[in-house]
Amino acid sequence: MSETDSIAVASRRLVQALDALEAAAERRGETDRSEEALVTQIQALGNDRARLASELDHVTARSRGLEAANREVAQRIVTAIETINGVLADED
Repeated sequence: MSETDSIAVASRRLVQALDALEAAAERRGETDRSEEALVTQIQALGNDRARLASELDHVTARSRGLEAANREVAQRIVTAIETINGVLADED
């Protein structure tokens, strides 16, 4: 093999190696971008979860308040019915 042939072979090998390196760098870049996108999605999900948990706490507290008000109204209705029945019974 002549010196020119050796240089040509070495040049081809260098070009192949550089192409392989460039391809590997591109794959790594894609992986990094995918990981960044995943981290962004995870952060968004975490924010959504926190917001939903806060809303759930608010709705739960409101529900408990409504249940207490409902019990109070029901008791007042029972008292009113008893009073009306008592008045009606006294008239008889």
